[in-house]
Amino acid sequence: MADATGGTDLDRVTIVDLQRSMGAGRLTSEELTRHCLERIDRLNPRLCAVVTVNPDATALARRSDDTRRSRGARGPLEGIPVLIKDNIDTADRQPTTAGSTALLGARPAGDAFLVGRLRAAGAVLLGKTNMTEWANFRSPEAVSGWSATGGQTRNAYVLDRSPSGSSSGSAVAAAAGLAVVTIGTETDGSIIIPAALNSTVGFKPTLGMVSRNGIVPISARQDTAGPLARTVTDAALTLWAIHGPDPADPETASAAITLPADWRTVLDRDALRGARIGVWRQGHTGIDADMDRVFDCAVRRLEDLGATVVEGAEVPNTEEVEQQHLLPALLTEFKHDLNAYLAATPGAHPGDLAGLIAYNLRHADTELARFGQEFFEWAERTDGDPGDPAYRRHREAATRHAREAIDGTLAAHRLDAIVTPTAPPAPPIGHERGGDSFASSTLNSAVAGYPHVTVPAGYARGALPLGLSFVGARCSDARLLGYAYAFEQATRVRTAPRCLPSLS
Repeated sequence: MADATGGTDLDRVTIVDLQRSMGAGRLTSEELTRHCLERIDRLNPRLCAVVTVNPDATALARRSDDTRRSRGARGPLEGIPVLIKDNIDTADRQPTTAGSTALLGARPAGDAFLVGRLRAAGAVLLGKTNMTEWANFRSPEAVSGWSATGGQTRNAYVLDRSPSGSSSGSAVAAAAGLAVVTIGTETDGSIIIPAALNSTVGFKPTLGMVSRNGIVPISARQDTAGPLARTVTDAALTLWAIHGPDPADPETASAAITLPADWRTVLDRDALRGARIGVWRQGHTGIDADMDRVFDCAVRRLEDLGATVVEGAEVPNTEEVEQQHLLPALLTEFKHDLNAYLAATPGAHPGDLAGLIAYNLRHADTELARFGQEFFEWAERTDGDPGDPAYRRHREAATRHAREAIDGTLAAHRLDAIVTPTAPPAPPIGHERGGDSFASSTLNSAVAGYPHVTVPAGYARGALPLGLSFVGARCSDARLLGYAYAFEQATRVRTAPRCLPSLS
């Protein structure tokens, strides 16, 4: 790491290693930040993962170096370049657009709560990542990774393959070393699936572990932010930095929403020894031979690491019943929550959902060129009232079914966690809905508000990343990270992306 501007191998170091080097004077934040900016300049034209580079990034890095020399590190992310998803507010010279040109004139009055936590921990805000426009809640036909402000994000491993979404740029940027760590957001699968398809660690925390204050919303009942990183170590350290109670987000107030004081306690190579781990195959295996091979190998490795592996721990498929209840609930929540966000955000932009719909129609050549705005239109037809009895019945039913699916499986088999393949290999861009029979691995944990972590497990066709998911009960965040760490350290299957044009 002596030559930080050209020799730092971000695929082989962790934040802990970087902090050690900066503390010893072998590396500066400015050198590390310039290294990431150089990688963005070189790789982002092909990847379209970064939509905005913070014009103050280098100055922030210099300030971090000055702080370290004069007073010591402010926190665990001192001097570390971090990219955040473009639906997270910053009160600086960067816009927050959620991928839409309609919000280019928005000027948030303050940082999102998690951004304040990043700054307090010493992080250098490097820029913002591209995303599926409006976090994939504008149309059921949305193309993953496409936005009007950022164009089409491409998979870091095979460029003509989907990066998945909606945290597309966050996953690709983490995979390609455009930053040390990135932040994404999820309502259902938007951290976990892109992380898996880009061979990174993605962590979706328990609802309320990380404040949603200052994040462009879909649903206050499901939205959360979380880290994407190349290692479990970096994901865990970053989660500890951004979590915490926020008076503006009541979900964070529960005494149960907490983590151990020291993030390092979860990084235990023996964490799986003695754990009862259920194996969820139904709807996820028998679809792709490479995926089956990688998953079977992962399950054997769990046994080697001392886990008691319990076959037949099938989480009930609740997709049909969820669709009966979940979509109506989300549409109401989206209208209510987005209207509140737009009304509270200064700047020149539409003031409500109806205004966004009209804006998109006026700018159809730009905004509606790839897909429509059906979700917007359906949501606008609701009354947007979270007190409506019909809405409350839908939400309560959706949440109950999701929680019963996970809690019931854990209890029936006396499990500590459940493992399953995260997702099939990445399809070609624009073919995310190609008709495969893979059942969602993220739906129940997302709707229940439960934690979910994916860790690299192998590759299909020699190049397409595959992930292994650990799913657990509410507030089992630390335990899941420990299991993921033990698996990662024993397997070390992740390789750096080569940005292949195609599989052929």
